Amino acid sequence: MWCVPPCRHHQLPVNQLTIQSISVASRESVCDLGLYMDSDMSMHKHVTQLVCLCYGVFRQFRSICCLLPRTALTTLVSSFTMSKVDYCNVVLAGLPQRELDHVQSVVNMAARLSADARKYDHITPLLRDLHWLRVPERVKFKLCVLMHHCLTGVAPRYLTELAVPVPGVPSTARRRLHSVLSADLVMPFTRRSTIGDRSFTVAGPRAWNSLPSDIRTSTSSFNTFKKHLKSYLFQLSFSSL
Repeated sequence: MWCVPPCRHHQLPVNQLTIQSISVASRESVCDLGLYMDSDMSMHKHVTQLVCLCYGVFRQFRSICCLLPRTALTTLVSSFTMSKVDYCNVVLAGLPQRELDHVQSVVNMAARLSADARKYDHITPLLRDLHWLRVPERVKFKLCVLMHHCLTGVAPRYLTELAVPVPGVPSTARRRLHSVLSADLVMPFTRRSTIGDRSFTVAGPRAWNSLPSDIRTSTSSFNTFKKHLKSYLFQLSFSSL
C-alpha cells in the first residue's frame, strides 16, 4: 500500500513491485489487527466497516431485546458494540466531522437500544443518563490516557520518547516559564493538517495540553486520574447542550 494524499495519487507507480522475483500488487487499503488503513489515511474504510459491523450486531440484539432485562441488555450492547467503537479509536483523531458523525451514529443507536427508545427520540438525555461520552471526547479520553502512561513511564519506550515537556531548555531557565507549571508538552510542527496533525506525536500532546492544569499535574492514582478525566470530558461534552 502506497500512502499518499489524494492529490498525489497520479504520481504513484502503475507497475507492480518486484521483490526477489515476486510481483506484489499495491492495494487501496489493508487490514491489520482489525484496523483498516486507507492509502490516503482517510480512515473511511475503517469507519465504514465499523458501522456495518455494529449495525449487524444491533439487528441481532433487536430480536432478543424483549427477552432480556434492561441491565443485561445494556451490558451486552456496551460489550459487543462500544468496545468496537473504542478499539484503536485514537486513529480517529482529527478526522472530518462527517466521519465522526458516522461513528457517533453507532453510539446513538446503542444508547437507544439500551434505553428502549424510539428512533427519533432526542439522544442527549439518553447519553447523559448512561454517562457515555460522545465520539470526539472518547477519542480525546484515549489520547490523554496514553499520554498519562507516557509521562509515568508505563507506556513502551518508543511512545514515552514522544512526551517531551515544554520547553526543551535547561531546567534552570524552565523554572521561570508558565508552561512548566501547566505541564505542557511539545507539539512538533507539521506541514500537512490532513496527516501530520493527526499523528500521535501531535494529537497526543494537543489533547494533553487542552486539559486543565489540575488534572495534568495531579499525583493521584491512575484510576483517580481516569475518573477526573472522564468527569471533565463529560461536562465538556454536554455543558453546552
